[in-house]
Amino acid sequence: MCAAGQSLLECAQQLGVGLSGICGGHGLCGSCRVQILTGSVSEPTSIEQQELSAHELREGYRLACQTYPASDCQLRVPAESMSTSQRTQVEGLELDISPEPAVSAYHLKLQAPSLSDLHGDAEQVLQSLEREHQVSCDAIDIDVLRNISAQLRSRDWQTQASVREQEVIALGPWPSRQLGMAVDLGTTKIAGYLVDLNNGRTLAAEGTMNPQISYGEDIISRVSRITSSTAEGTQMRKLVVEALDRLAADLCAKADAQTQEIVEAVVVGNTAMHHILLGLPVAQLALAPFVPAVRGALDIKARDVGVHIAPGAYVHFLPNIAGFVGADHVAMILATEVARAEGLSLALDIGTNTEVCLAGDGKMTSVSCASGPAFEGGHIKHGMRAASGAIERFRLVDNDVHYLTIDGAPPVGICGSGIVDVLAQLCLDAVLDETGRMTHNHPRVRTHEEQWEFVIASEEERDGHPAITITQKDVRELQLAKAAIQTGIQVLLEAAGRFQEEIEQVTIAGAFGSYIDVSSAIAIGMLPSLPLSRFRQVGNAAGTGARLALISCSKRAESQAVARDAGYIELATVPNFMQIFTEALNIGQHTHKGG
Repeated sequence: MCAAGQSLLECAQQLGVGLSGICGGHGLCGSCRVQILTGSVSEPTSIEQQELSAHELREGYRLACQTYPASDCQLRVPAESMSTSQRTQVEGLELDISPEPAVSAYHLKLQAPSLSDLHGDAEQVLQSLEREHQVSCDAIDIDVLRNISAQLRSRDWQTQASVREQEVIALGPWPSRQLGMAVDLGTTKIAGYLVDLNNGRTLAAEGTMNPQISYGEDIISRVSRITSSTAEGTQMRKLVVEALDRLAADLCAKADAQTQEIVEAVVVGNTAMHHILLGLPVAQLALAPFVPAVRGALDIKARDVGVHIAPGAYVHFLPNIAGFVGADHVAMILATEVARAEGLSLALDIGTNTEVCLAGDGKMTSVSCASGPAFEGGHIKHGMRAASGAIERFRLVDNDVHYLTIDGAPPVGICGSGIVDVLAQLCLDAVLDETGRMTHNHPRVRTHEEQWEFVIASEEERDGHPAITITQKDVRELQLAKAAIQTGIQVLLEAAGRFQEEIEQVTIAGAFGSYIDVSSAIAIGMLPSLPLSRFRQVGNAAGTGARLALISCSKRAESQAVARDAGYIELATVPNFMQIFTEALNIGQHTHKGG
């Protein structure tokens, strides 16, 4: 509850809501935007009238530090206005879907064998399923058979049978949980979710780095290493399998569960990650026409993948679309329902490799952009992952810098969202010209080690520690990354003969995409210049799609339809690709036109 004379920002801070306020609540940074949905508030101040457009004010957007409630209010806080900890909570929202899992559990009460009844233990289980539940099974997994006799006798002939299609894949005590694991296997990060298959509730979530990163930050580097050395390919596969095993154990530890209770898993990832995990050939992925070894969905025994969960459990792999557009993109489309959106819709999953989908008029077309690791802190002098002390928000006001760090810790580097903010502010304040060249008309621009750099936190401000800066070389890396994404969007619009103004909704997915300030991304030209109300940030949509496919067989079928119906454009085949890319290197807002 707000006390009299408290602004919305002060109230949020008092309640522990992670609302951003880079400038300390003076209305200088514009980072605390909120939308008033219901209730009465103070009239817009002159600062707000300068910071917010007339359209935004009509839509109810305000600066929380300048707005004072006059009654009970309901607010919408955009993701870009939140601090990291709060945004992470948003990503943990439950799925609204009726469970329809591939694995079902049945309680069996068996008769102990006798000299007059010599049916085998396996026959007893199959007959009991048919007799008590009208479930016809014709197989029991071999690993289940290896332990069936001891298990039935130790449980006094009562058991829970887990059935997938017409196969018994696990026997456990009655009652016991039926758990599933969904995994988004990213090039840089792995996200895992432990789900109760009976009610669809997510019990635990965990993220970890992909250990393959030591073999290269990007897909092509890893494919090249495998192509030149079979042993390295084997080791890469071993590393990721071990990571999945650890992930399963960590998730179960959080939920007080056993890994043997996981009776089904779903894994999504780009095509290269998919192929490396399964030991499939990858050399052709790096050679025109860049085709995958397999596109369709796969169901593979977990033990054949190398993952240790329930004895006969399967891992379901969603289908791939192309060599550089994989099952993670299919999962993102599934989760965001972009294919069902009315009007023209754009969806991006931003990462080391960025996939973009344009949907409209009943058609979907996707491209893959090699955006690289710059927006995740890679190849940036003081770039870092989104960890404590990383600068995540930045504003430049009258030559003064204002920034927020994760956890409010002393600054140690800049993470992706902060990097986009810095680039946007330097552009808006003319510290960078349109070509990305750093001008010398700002007191924080200096030369160091024979290159120009902008000082974010000086040695004095860091008590003698090295300054945190953005260098001219960093700017060039960021131009390449943002140009790759901008080019992908432009190519899709030209192929569809549409204009950016026609886009009614832009969905931004991915860990980095969840944290960026959309207005900063628009300012540098990475995203279309559209009203902020048309954008939504949805967190790890690929992970959400994996959970949907884990919980629902209908969603699995839908994912196959997505992969079948989605068109794909290979950027290398676009005749004017270099012209589009070269123009996209310029920093600032651009107009995307159709062909």
